[in-house]
Amino acid sequence: MQWKLFADLSEIAGGRTVEVDLEADSETEVIVGEALDALLVVHPDLEDRVMEDGDLSSHINVLKNGSDVREAAGLDTPVEADDELALFPPVSGGWT
Repeated sequence: MQWKLFADLSEIAGGRTVEVDLEADSETEVIVGEALDALLVVHPDLEDRVMEDGDLSSHINVLKNGSDVREAAGLDTPVEADDELALFPPVSGGWT
């Protein structure tokens, strides 16, 4: 399964994409939270930026196939091997 990382998260991880190994057996499904845990095992330096008191930080966005997982089941959202997961810090900008 592959994560796409953006902005400073990609800098911390040393790249824009990170492959993680997750396999579900026929009786269980993989959820976003497990995929995130696998990412943090590979890049523990992301944890301070992404997690807050053991939960996903409120200012970090997790997308599954372009949709915010908070609009589904949050970190309990099921994922398939071919789903695209993305991690975004807050984005701001505009006219000055």
